Amino acid sequence: MASLIAYFDKIKLGKLLVIMLKSSGVSLEVFFLTLIFSIPLALLICMGRMSRVKFISKITNIFLLIIRGTPLMLQLIFVYFAPAVIFHKGLGRFTAAVVAMVINYACYFAEIYRGGIQSIPQGQYEASKVLGFTKTQTFLRVVLPQVVKKIIPPLGNEVITLVKDTALVQVLGVAELFHVANTQSGRLVSVVPLFIAGAFYFVMNWGVSKLFDFAEKKLDYYK
Repeated sequence: MASLIAYFDKIKLGKLLVIMLKSSGVSLEVFFLTLIFSIPLALLICMGRMSRVKFISKITNIFLLIIRGTPLMLQLIFVYFAPAVIFHKGLGRFTAAVVAMVINYACYFAEIYRGGIQSIPQGQYEASKVLGFTKTQTFLRVVLPQVVKKIIPPLGNEVITLVKDTALVQVLGVAELFHVANTQSGRLVSVVPLFIAGAFYFVMNWGVSKLFDFAEKKLDYYK
């Protein structure tokens, strides 16, 4: 037991925790920026995918296939290097990471939105028309509340995945949580930083899970 305590003293656990907390702030920043920008962008992509104009729907569908069919890590690298090659002016590492994450998750969210919207029975649209609702009123008052209820579980799964996928931005050298954990693990020749990083990811995902559970309960009146 004494040797174990001496070991933790040696790696200066307190200092390590401070370093990890700072790096988790970068991970949270990537997470929240991705969420803030991908949610509205997903709605635009969803509208394009469901557009009655065939050209728009086909182009959007091809874009979705490319993004969903290629690894996020490859997209991160492409967004970082492509502007420098094409326009001779690159994006910063952090900016490129956020842009790639936003585009990737917007595409997945868009398909979740589409599934939710298409799950609403056509009869509800017709009933709303009979009641004199405009298309906008029908969407906002009848369709949207039900769609939100239906998409909460799959959306929650994607957001939990997003927390873990923030670790991928290390491929661009962004000093987020997992990147710092790897660096500290190599420096200290110890797996302790990796276990600490795992605990941090668990806590963040626990918070996200609880938030979506709360949202589901709040929307229980839509049966």
